Amino acid sequence: MITIYKLQEIVSGASALMNVAFDVKSKGGYENIVTSADVNVQNFLRQRLSEELPGSGFLCEEEDRHDLNHEYVWIIDPIDGTANFARGIDQCAICVGLKDRAGMLMSGVYLPRTDEMFTAERGKGAYRNGEPIHVSGRPFANGILCTALPVYHKEHAPECAAAILDVFNQCNDLRRFGAAAPELCYLAMGRVDLYFEYLLSPWDFAAASLILQEAGGIITTLKGQPTDPLSPSGILAANTRKNLQRLLTIIHKHLPAYND
Repeated sequence: MITIYKLQEIVSGASALMNVAFDVKSKGGYENIVTSADVNVQNFLRQRLSEELPGSGFLCEEEDRHDLNHEYVWIIDPIDGTANFARGIDQCAICVGLKDRAGMLMSGVYLPRTDEMFTAERGKGAYRNGEPIHVSGRPFANGILCTALPVYHKEHAPECAAAILDVFNQCNDLRRFGAAAPELCYLAMGRVDLYFEYLLSPWDFAAASLILQEAGGIITTLKGQPTDPLSPSGILAANTRKNLQRLLTIIHKHLPAYND
């Protein structure tokens, strides 16, 4: 079995492919792009991880690589926050998570432009650059919410905006970094305290979800149910169960379809 140290080495090694010239292509509009760096990082990760764990499957963002009929499945976002990466914004990350039959087993999320490596193994805690991390203990009123309007589903922006405004009026402030995995890792280490996203692909949240949970945080679907690391989902997360429940109540007020 691959170790967390080997995973960390592979993920950080892939970041070298982000430091060369790259091309940008649209996958269906200005808001949905892919760079040649995304593809190169993904190919590097698939090759190296296949060597370390032969017979494992892959769920990857680019090129529709969905190969799930295996005991172990790697869930990869080669560059989470591609728009940030393409514009020189620091909040972008290489995300790799390993799932077994019981759920997420280990994860690495690396932000190369800030040199922050977040890692976790099931039952063994979460770490940033080798140091243990934990969610904050802040109450809702002093919490900072990471969120975004649904860029791929702009038809739902009005109700999401109303929900975000409602949370804003009850918490400290908002942040919008433009990349789900870094935001969830920031929650895991106590930089922020609350999280809401209308819909994410599994590679956006799977790796970071284990890091957050191992740091003492809670992450659920918009219905308050456990997330499935292989399926798209709306995401709520918080530093405490009490804050998660309050966030859930506010979101449901504005998105009533999730009340059933």
